[in-house]
Amino acid sequence: MHTETFELRTGSDRFTDITGRVSEVVARAGGGDGLCSVFLPHATAGLALFETGAGTEDDVDETVDRLLPRDDRWRHAHGSPGHGADHVLPAFVSPSLTVPVVDGRLALGTWQSIVLVDPNVDNPVRTVRVSLLTS
Repeated sequence: MHTETFELRTGSDRFTDITGRVSEVVARAGGGDGLCSVFLPHATAGLALFETGAGTEDDVDETVDRLLPRDDRWRHAHGSPGHGADHVLPAFVSPSLTVPVVDGRLALGTWQSIVLVDPNVDNPVRTVRVSLLTS
């Protein structure tokens, strides 16, 4: 198995397309077919597959705000106002995903991108772990 990690700064960006970075790791792994696991070792962020640049980010943003409002209802109450919602997010937007790899390339659909979803402004630096298991 080939595993690499990389860090990125999300800051106030809720959505960061990491498809290119993950593809680079897969390319360095040497080709073949297999499975690519992408994992965030964080309690307040998740990973999603969706089309970017066509309004999906706004739709996801509005949905997250509607489902997980940033107010004082949360028992997990440290950090910025509404930070408890950040800790609930991974129950809906998983911190891991698996993508097939065919001939050394991610086998994503035409419009799919791997997107880091991070509403937590209290922790702007994220680590992404990419592991490739080939046959």
